[in-house]
Amino acid sequence: MRSFLPRPRLCRQTLDWRAFLVRNMGSTTTGVLYALTVASSPARPAPEDALQKSHHAKSGFRNPWDSWQDVNLKNVRQMLMRRVTGKANVPDTSGPTVPVRKPEFLPSRDTPNLRATWLGHACYYVEFPSGLRALFDPVLEERCGPYNILGPKRFTDAPCQIKDIPVIDAVFISHNHYDHLSYPGVMQISKRHPNCHFFIPLGTKPWFTSCGIDKVTELDWWDERDITLSPSTDKVTHVEAAGEADSTSAEIKARIGYLPCQHVSARTAFDRYQTLWGSWAIESGGKKVYFTGDTGYRKVPELPEGEDDHDPKHNFPVCPAFKQIGEFRGPFDLGLIPIGAYAPRHVWSAAHADPHDAVEIFKDTKCKKALGMHWGTWVLTEEDVLEPPEKLKTALKHFGLPEKGVFDVLDIGESREF
Repeated sequence: MRSFLPRPRLCRQTLDWRAFLVRNMGSTTTGVLYALTVASSPARPAPEDALQKSHHAKSGFRNPWDSWQDVNLKNVRQMLMRRVTGKANVPDTSGPTVPVRKPEFLPSRDTPNLRATWLGHACYYVEFPSGLRALFDPVLEERCGPYNILGPKRFTDAPCQIKDIPVIDAVFISHNHYDHLSYPGVMQISKRHPNCHFFIPLGTKPWFTSCGIDKVTELDWWDERDITLSPSTDKVTHVEAAGEADSTSAEIKARIGYLPCQHVSARTAFDRYQTLWGSWAIESGGKKVYFTGDTGYRKVPELPEGEDDHDPKHNFPVCPAFKQIGEFRGPFDLGLIPIGAYAPRHVWSAAHADPHDAVEIFKDTKCKKALGMHWGTWVLTEEDVLEPPEKLKTALKHFGLPEKGVFDVLDIGESREF
């Protein structure tokens, strides 16, 4: 295992980390250092098209379903013209909007329950009963865009920063869009948590390597890996070294899988579809979590103003991957499912689920409970900023599900146990 002593260039970060531990956990807290190893998983059944790799293209990747339509520069022009002509809805971001709380992370790895904390947009921190601590799509910067000076600006504050998260064993990246993959974020994680491992989509490893991050595992759809966090034999105090908030010393095991979703990838105008996009399934400590990533569900054409594209008279094609995920990898104790960035529908439906689609995904993937995400942080599309949770209530009622307790939305920074 790599020595835990920081290299000289990390001294400032290490001192900050020590200060955090002293403030929050006291000088006598002991911890265990863990090393993460990755092994191939025994093969499990998967759908036939997974074996055929139908999502692989001659150059890059594709969505192999009738439910997909490309989101391209033509759509960008449409959005701009809607603004120019006054047809576009301009969301009001003046407060109050989504409440923001300071997250309360567990002081140790000992917990009987699964616990999820929403850190805004698509970022979730999940604490498993096994002791595994996982972070999904961490982007906590003020802007999501190149150099973090371009792109939309937050209308809700980040509830914390990377330095405030006590333990990060594994980071799971759904795809390479700026609102899901942040260069400053992954660099901070790598420096502050040198044993952290990054699980990433096929094709993105060169980007991580160029950042100097080598603890990465790149996966294709339906690939699985078994991971083991092994403790060292020596405990250390948090004041003496930048250890982990932990009182558990047993091995921590998990099975992780990268699964399909319907989206696209790009960080520039010249690398569209060159890296993969997808969703994640994590099983550890007897609990299973499904992180949908960023996804659409149906392909909706342009309809007359005010017409409901969910009206039963319409029969638009839907993505079959989610029922396959439910059949081959479900059920899940918790689904983390997007509910925002969906208007106008004829532009965004194939790439971004609306709340009605989100409930369909919830049902298809056989999730027992769900939490919403991909809303309440940046204005990416035209729906009002507080519309997604209201539409979710309507969708739940449509499907005969209770408004609370099954598929919920949290305040930013709020945690929920399952």
